[in-house]
Amino acid sequence: MTSLAEILILRGAVPIEALDRMTGDPSRDEQWINELIENEQVSPSQVAQARAVFAKLPFIELLEYPVDVNAVALVPAAMCRRHEILPVFMLNDQLTLAMVDPNNVFALDDVRATTGMRVSVVVAERNDLLKAIDRFHRADDEMTSLTQVFEEETDSAGTDLAPYGGAQDPEDDAPIVRFVNLLISQAIQDQASDIHIEPGERQLAVRYRIDGVLHEMQNAPKSIQNGVISRLKIMSEIDIAERRRPQDGRMSVVHGGKRIDLRVATLPTVYGEKVVMRILDSSATTRSIEDLAMLERNLAVYADSYSKPHGMILVTGPTGSGKSTTLYTTLHAVAKPEINVITVEDPVEYRMAGINQVQVNPKAGLTFASALRSILRSDPDVVLLGEIRDRETAQIAVEASLTGHLVLSTLHTNDAPSAVTRLTEMGIEPFLVGSALECVVAQRLARRLCDRCREPYELEPQQLTKLDFPAEQYGIVVHRPVGCTNCSGTGYRGRVALHEVMEVTEEIERLAVAHAASTEINKAAIHDGMLTLRQDGWAKVAMGLTSIEEVLRVVA
Repeated sequence: MTSLAEILILRGAVPIEALDRMTGDPSRDEQWINELIENEQVSPSQVAQARAVFAKLPFIELLEYPVDVNAVALVPAAMCRRHEILPVFMLNDQLTLAMVDPNNVFALDDVRATTGMRVSVVVAERNDLLKAIDRFHRADDEMTSLTQVFEEETDSAGTDLAPYGGAQDPEDDAPIVRFVNLLISQAIQDQASDIHIEPGERQLAVRYRIDGVLHEMQNAPKSIQNGVISRLKIMSEIDIAERRRPQDGRMSVVHGGKRIDLRVATLPTVYGEKVVMRILDSSATTRSIEDLAMLERNLAVYADSYSKPHGMILVTGPTGSGKSTTLYTTLHAVAKPEINVITVEDPVEYRMAGINQVQVNPKAGLTFASALRSILRSDPDVVLLGEIRDRETAQIAVEASLTGHLVLSTLHTNDAPSAVTRLTEMGIEPFLVGSALECVVAQRLARRLCDRCREPYELEPQQLTKLDFPAEQYGIVVHRPVGCTNCSGTGYRGRVALHEVMEVTEEIERLAVAHAASTEINKAAIHDGMLTLRQDGWAKVAMGLTSIEEVLRVVA
């Protein structure tokens, strides 16, 4: 009988020379196939399709398949995860089961025993199957059942399930622990950037920020509020006895075998303490500059700036616009064993190997300014300053960039040209600003269109006129969101950055010295080739990365 390995060769997935590696032993050949996948010599989808051919069964693309939710409900989530299976269709007394390994007789027996139905099998790719299981057997179900338990216990007891500071009895505290763990794991699974836990008058509201937009999630009874907040404070090493002032902390969790860091902030409100957790994506420290999706001109200007041995580069934008991700990606590009990189941050968001990271501590007298003064005596080549907040910090940063250091930092301005006037308004001499600044990047994050369901359409003439969309450059065909199972019906999946990259030319330096307004600097920058945030947005609309509505939402 033809083996799985031979099918891969016959289908052209691997070269015929691979026959030399085959042993005829199914387990060893399986190990060899896994090595091919790890080395990216063959895709998981190709292996899954070959497995279907080998078993003489159909292969399905689960992300495209219209799964019957009534069929899904017949098999418990735990069984689906244990056997890596998912019911996708049922007709009369027959249930169709998507499987990774169609030879798993134990899985088939368990499903038959549980459902009392006949079972037919289709083969699916493992990652697609696991995503589908997560999508259809979300942790929300368990959170809902836990919430019902809390409500029943509150009704019968008439008091809070867990007093502030945690329950005395560990058995009583276990549901709170499970609820918090599910809350965090579900947010990570949904690729949320923030978790908002908000006390209300009658309930505890939970919202996730996904792709920059807040979504209402599972609400919990008011009775568990104190227990949940105490649990989060303990995990974040925050003082649980202090409820009157805001506090900050940090926690780490393991999800899917990967360590995830969360930054935690508490805020006293009239109904209790609100907790916001920022999920820190450690992949920011390993991304390449190309992953920032800059246009060719912007990338060339930016790369030229950070490749210089000295000068200042500023990244501007509102909170949550991806400034830290851009800076860490830049650090990843410039950090080498032969240079000394030091960061000063509040707080240190991402832990990065090979660089020295300093956490500011105002209580101990370690402010941005004092830390920056100290690290300049530590022979740095590159300095990352979390944020320029005051004149003293700005002055030292500018002087550092003029004395042979590459300084990277952030500033809160609406666009790139405003960064020049903002520094002069802080009290920095205009001639120093012009000499120190190499480049300013303003950015926003727009939701990225789902690749699987976006649809093209033609812009109407009145839209072109109203939006000032450059149809002569990009044409009139753009894409809009539709919604599918892959993007949870939103039409968007992930985000893409819009950039405004201003190179500080001699003309802009002259305008800075002359105390020119930001509007004049903006005109000069555009004349020198700078694309505004909206122009960059239109380019990414034309590329099918985002929609016109998203550009208008994030760019004034």
